[in-house]
Amino acid sequence: MNIIPCAIEGPLIIEPAVFGDERGFFLESWNAAKFAEAGLDIAFVQDNHSRSQKGVLRGMHFQNPGPQGKLVRVVSGAVFDVAVDLRKSSPTFGKWVGVELSAANKRMFWVPQGFAHGFLTLEDGTDFLYKCDAPYAPQSEHSLAWDDPDVGIEWPLDGIEPQLSAKDREGKPLGAVEAFA
Repeated sequence: MNIIPCAIEGPLIIEPAVFGDERGFFLESWNAAKFAEAGLDIAFVQDNHSRSQKGVLRGMHFQNPGPQGKLVRVVSGAVFDVAVDLRKSSPTFGKWVGVELSAANKRMFWVPQGFAHGFLTLEDGTDFLYKCDAPYAPQSEHSLAWDDPDVGIEWPLDGIEPQLSAKDREGKPLGAVEAFA
């Protein structure tokens, strides 16, 4: 397993060891002991799976109180995945990092607590899986505006208008969200 730090402290790109031959491939997507050895001692409590068509933008979501860390990956299709630092005490508060995750590259992305998270699907039929270290708490869920100019996420929209849920259209600007200490 190869762990790649991002420009912001906390999020990590994880490249699992992939063993392949003419029959296909095998990879270990989660092993508590190996991840702990790599510094990610995480107890997951919930697994989620979403399927989206090309151009769907989900996010930028976070929970406060009850923040969630998420280990995310794509098993079919591709996404541009983004984490935004919402820790007020962080020197990178309001900054973002993004990474392409796909069935082809088999990368995973660790989004720790204290970050807003979202993704844009780049292919039809994209299956997105994520493990969470805290349960979903709808009463604590918030959305950062996906297009907040103060954050300036460079979504690879290629001239298309993203498909958004009603909740995601109501995302708040950075200055109005329930950020973390």
